[in-house]
Amino acid sequence: MNFESFDTCVDVLVIGSGGGGMTAALAAHASGLDTLVVEKASHYGGSTALSGGGIWVPGAPSQKREGYSPDPEEVREYLAQITDGLVSAERIAAYVEYAPEMMEFLENISDWLEFVWKPGYADYYPELPGGSELGSTINVPPIDLRKLGDEEENLLKPLALAPKGIWLGPKDLRLFYQVRQNWRGKVVLLKLLWRKFRAHVFGERIAAIGQSLIARLRLAMKEQDIPLWLDAPMTELITDVDGAVVGAVVERAGKQQRIGARRGVILASGGFDHDMAWRREHLPELEQDWSFGNPLAMGDGIRAAEKVGASSDLLDEAWWFPAICWPDGRLQFMLNERMMPSQFVVNGGGRRFINEAAPYMDFAHAMIAGQRSGVSHIPCWLITDTRSFHRYVVAGHLPLPKVPGAPVPTGWKIPKAWLESGIVRSAPTLGELAVQIGVPPAELSRTAERFNQLARKGHDDDFNRGDSAYDNYYGDPTLPNPNLYPLTTPPYLAFQIILGDLGTSGGLRTDEYARVLRSDDTVIDGLYAVGNTSAAVMGRSYAGAGATIGPAMTFGYVAAKHIAGRKDDHGNSTVSSDTTKDSTHPIGGK
Repeated sequence: MNFESFDTCVDVLVIGSGGGGMTAALAAHASGLDTLVVEKASHYGGSTALSGGGIWVPGAPSQKREGYSPDPEEVREYLAQITDGLVSAERIAAYVEYAPEMMEFLENISDWLEFVWKPGYADYYPELPGGSELGSTINVPPIDLRKLGDEEENLLKPLALAPKGIWLGPKDLRLFYQVRQNWRGKVVLLKLLWRKFRAHVFGERIAAIGQSLIARLRLAMKEQDIPLWLDAPMTELITDVDGAVVGAVVERAGKQQRIGARRGVILASGGFDHDMAWRREHLPELEQDWSFGNPLAMGDGIRAAEKVGASSDLLDEAWWFPAICWPDGRLQFMLNERMMPSQFVVNGGGRRFINEAAPYMDFAHAMIAGQRSGVSHIPCWLITDTRSFHRYVVAGHLPLPKVPGAPVPTGWKIPKAWLESGIVRSAPTLGELAVQIGVPPAELSRTAERFNQLARKGHDDDFNRGDSAYDNYYGDPTLPNPNLYPLTTPPYLAFQIILGDLGTSGGLRTDEYARVLRSDDTVIDGLYAVGNTSAAVMGRSYAGAGATIGPAMTFGYVAAKHIAGRKDDHGNSTVSSDTTKDSTHPIGGK
């Protein structure tokens, strides 16, 4: 291929600057390849920057340092079970093998890339063979964003920013939810006040979770002098006469540039989270744009690949996350609320339909299936009581005396704005509450009576809520069953739950090397896809916290190493001897 006609040429062109794209760029650069990352937005980080920052990696170095090493064969079995035949054994095996290697590579390449494992956040199906009650969610420590220098202003930040100095790590969050149950929750509250004080006195700008992960990856890229172009959307892929991808058209500074990619193009541009016409085409039940994903995720990479012959899969699927949608469009997760004891969720018929504490993908799938049955499930309603409102964190409300000027609701009264919104309803009796939310009063009363009977017994015979270690995580540790307690104290409350998501999880079909496939399973030479641009290696399931970012980063690494192992036009390997794997290694060959 003659690359002289291109405006710019590199070995590897990465489209997108989330966790998958940045990892791919670091791995390609470390293999001696000239690498460029282009980003459509004015800010880098993508949906990873907006996420909880967890990375699901069984067998990660940080686990092994703590003396825990999940058996790879058991992990493969676990993933095979939850994906239920939708994902090839080869892709699952590649993920299980290369995820720990990816993390070791990142730890070795930069001191900025520091990872920790704190046991206790169980896999989402810990009772299945290969599942783990200890969990395999890897996190990064918090970081002061001032370390980014001029690049701090280019980091994509959440739409709802916490007050200055207020940040919570994953472990903090769980304990904070127990602020009324034990002293550890109160200690976290004191830590938040101390952090706020330090931020004002010392000017700290501490970030945790996804913000910290992306900041660290960006610092590692700067350390390696890997270029990143912002405001540079990719508009189309360029192919040669044989159909191989050899570059892309990128808009920059108002001009179109043809960027040649001598070794390969890696699509890491995200899903089509906010293209509602496309999403409704595949899932008519999705009423509105309720996605927490990157605001600019419109499926550009998927469309560009389809135009050069790529096939796709699971386009009706997403990383579902039940949520509240306030009248101003602000979305709020409904996670710990579904695990707290004194609540149950009902459909339009006034009946429970699932273990409320189930993993969010399962909960959402039950909403979709129920909606298709002819009974309203989108939205559904979480029913609770005043005792619970005064004891647990519900919809961001802290069960504390009224604190004037607090950044979140406090006090013992239901916020007036909540009731005026119609998203939250309150009534002195369950019958009156049923009328307000449009469900049969007699059915809601029967559901409540049955739930209270099971709660007093201590076991949910109907849906087994509380049987799983995952269910218990955000439950009340002071109760025999952390997820069950009767509704006792009126007035009763109802919170509307809608079908939110963290982004789409369907996309381009890929093989175990992240190569993009045509409908006949042949490979489009030179084209790779990772993260939400590709159909998820998790299928329609979710292995554990971080099961979006873990695969994105892993297959970004796999794609880069596979490109490095390809031969150039003269039959020479493109990777330097100190980074080349043995020629028998699966991602070291042609």
